[in-house]
This record gives sequence, C-alpha cells and structure tokens, in this order.
Amino acid sequence: MPLSLYNTMSRSLERFQPINDEEVGLYTCGPTVYNYAHIGNLRTFLFEDLLKRTLIHLGYKVKHVMNITDVGHLTGDGDEGEDKLEKMAQKTKKTVWDIADFYTNAFFSDYGQLGMLAPTITCKATDHIPQMIDLILRLEKGGHTYVSGGNVYFSIDSIPDYGKLARLDLESLRTAVRDDVDQDSNKKNSKDFVLWFTKSKFGEQSMMWDSPWGRGFPGWHIECSAMSMHYLGEQFDIHCGGIDAIPVHHTNEIAQSEAATGKTWVNYWVHGEFLLDETGKMSKSKGEFLTLELLKKKGYDPMDYRYFCLGGHYRSQLKFSFDSLTTAKTARKNVCDRIVALKREGAQVKALESEKALSYQAAFDEHIQNDLNTPRALADLWGVLKDDGLSIDEKYSLALLFDEVFGLGLATLQVPVIETIDDPTALDLLKKRTEAKLAKDWAEADSIRQQLDALGYLVKDTASGPSLEKKM
Repeated sequence: MPLSLYNTMSRSLERFQPINDEEVGLYTCGPTVYNYAHIGNLRTFLFEDLLKRTLIHLGYKVKHVMNITDVGHLTGDGDEGEDKLEKMAQKTKKTVWDIADFYTNAFFSDYGQLGMLAPTITCKATDHIPQMIDLILRLEKGGHTYVSGGNVYFSIDSIPDYGKLARLDLESLRTAVRDDVDQDSNKKNSKDFVLWFTKSKFGEQSMMWDSPWGRGFPGWHIECSAMSMHYLGEQFDIHCGGIDAIPVHHTNEIAQSEAATGKTWVNYWVHGEFLLDETGKMSKSKGEFLTLELLKKKGYDPMDYRYFCLGGHYRSQLKFSFDSLTTAKTARKNVCDRIVALKREGAQVKALESEKALSYQAAFDEHIQNDLNTPRALADLWGVLKDDGLSIDEKYSLALLFDEVFGLGLATLQVPVIETIDDPTALDLLKKRTEAKLAKDWAEADSIRQQLDALGYLVKDTASGPSLEKKM
C-alpha cells in the first residue's frame, strides 16, 4: 500500500505523492535556542525523525531542512512581549550570541542521544537575514505590507484565504475589536503580524541589522518562510511541527509565503500532538520542566524515552509519568536482550523468503504506511521476536528491518563478553535450577538462585536459556 499521511490542511488522510519522485523536500521547525528543550519539545522532533526514517525506508531520498531560531522569537506568538534570547541573556549576564550557541549545542546533544538522523541542512536565522529582507521586499512590492510605528506589518486583509490551515473565520477577524495587548501596536487588524521590527518597538536590541525600513530585526514567522524557500524552493512536499504552531506560526507562514509566490507553498502539513504531564501540556513557561538530562539522572537511557514515544501515535496526546517510562524501559530492555541472544546464537541478516517472514514484513509496512502507526508496528516487532516458527536469521533480519524506522539502534547492540564459568558446583546448581523451573517448583528455583548469589554468581535468564555471570 502507498504511504498515507494526515494532512492538517485537508483534515484527512491523503496518499503521499511527492513533487519529485526521487527526493522529498521536508521542512521541520527547529528549536528556539534560549533554553533547554523539554521532553515535550523532543517528542515533536522524534515524530519528525520517524517520518523521515519511514520515507527513507520506502526508498525516498529526503532533503531535510531544519531552522535554528536564534533571533526574533518573542514571549508571545502575537508579536507581544520580550525577545526570549534577550530575556535569558539579561537573566544570566551573558550575551545573546553566547546563549544561542550554548543551547544550540545542548539541543543537538539531545538530538544525537535520541538517535535522530541529522538534518540535511541546518540553518540559523541569523545567517539568513538577507533572504528575509528580500522576501519582505517582495511582499511589499505585491501590496501586502504597511509600515506603522516603525515596524513592517503583513496585512491579512491583502489575501482572500488567511487562516485556512487553522480554519479561522476571516470575516470575524476583519471585524473583530482589537485585543487589549494590541491597542498601541498600530495594527490595522489585530491579526496582522510583524515582518520587521525596528527600535521603535522594543528599543535597542543586541541583534540588529540594517534594512530598507531601518535598523532592526526580523519577525519570527518570516524566518521559516525565507529559509525553507531558499533551500527547498517555492513549493515543497512536507512541513512539520507541533500542533501549537497551527493557529499562529504556520498560519502566518502560509499567508506570507503564498502571498509572495501566488501559489500553493506546501503540499502536506503534518503535526504532532502534545506530551502531557499531570498538569496538562508540558511547557517551559511553567518554570520547572523535564529535560533529557533529568531523565538520565533518574537512571533512564535516552532510548527508553524514544521507545516510550513510539508507544503512542504521533497524532494522539501522550500522558507522561515515570511509571509509564519505567514500563517502556523494561520493554526496550527485553527487546534488546532478545536481539543480543539472537546475535549470540550467530543470527545473520539474510533475504526474507518464507511466507511467514514476508507476511510479517507486509504487516509492518502496512501499519507504518498508515499514517505512521507505531503502536501497531511495535506489536509486529514483538510478534516476530516471540514467534518460534521463524528462524533466528528471520527474526534478526526482520527486527533490524523494522528498526530502520524505529531508530532504537538494535544493529549496534553488542554481545557482552562473559567470563567462562568452570565452577562445577555453580554449574551443577544452575542445572538443578533449570530442572526446578521445568517442574514449576518456583520455591526451589528461587532457593538455588540465592545459593548462586551467595557463591558470587548472577543468573541471567535470556531467550536462549539461563547463564551465569561472575559478580564484580
């Protein structure tokens, strides 16, 4: 079956058909580098990595562009509030450039630890100011802008379909009374948004550039439009992000991009749902928030969190708790133990030929191509690992094939070097324990385990049978 994706623009599942049959243009909204990414942010990037891996699994070459917002993102999406980098710089007594560099590096550290494939192109907003100015000039020439209070605004009344992604009521927007926050903004419509700020809005900023409208800095929304079109062209396949970007950021991106070009900008809009904690949507604005580093300090591997996210569909809200993360940790360990056991038995990657193996492959492809249904795809993996009707080579080959999409790093797992145990007493006890378990004499089996523990041995129960390890 072909790949089907839920397109936010149409609110329906659509068969994916790229503009270019050989290469997919993919743009993902990157981090705003004023603080650490919380695990809710990282869930969005994980779903985007899943989509990218699926496309590669299906044979596409993917040109993946991700921006770094290192200037111009205010504390509110509607042009109000402080610049987030300026705010953090003032708080820490560092420069905005230092803040941006530090948190960019921190983000990509998390990105790598979670096994995400690097973007083809990573572009910083501060490196693309000329492209932003050129796009604003293009909009100005088309009659879509006005200057008020020293800032350049995009007029939503200059286009007929503003808000189509979010299904906003344009007539209501045109007649609405301005919000209190916008009373002094000099906007003609409360939903108009800034393309270029000058010092008239916020005073002198650390990051400012010369422009035809005065020295200043770009609005947040213009950045993604300018950079995506610079690298992917005026029309490309997929734009991703979290659902919180739909009503403002992505709505404004579409407005300015399509006003400039006069044609459809993006064919598929794919959005990931929120990660929830006990208080609701996870957010930096709440103060304390969960980071990947905190999960590691509590004893979790980054891949435990990746597995946890795979257990929920990307378009469904996912409730986070440490109990659920522990469950994911245990499940992932069991998967890894089974893969290591297969490798210990000499399993090799081989072409799939049997009807049963091919049916597993077909089921996995059907599930992952049905809007990235990872919960069902994980069930396929477990079915393979537990099916004694498959050879060890088939189990191993299918698991590694599935992991091209899952990204759990199963191919890199190493068989631990275990010291050969030649203690006759210990080996005899291990044999007796195995016999006790076969007889379902659990009390005797536990007693023998305790005896082995007292002798300095750990018993490892694996898919290929029990073994002994000398305690350190």
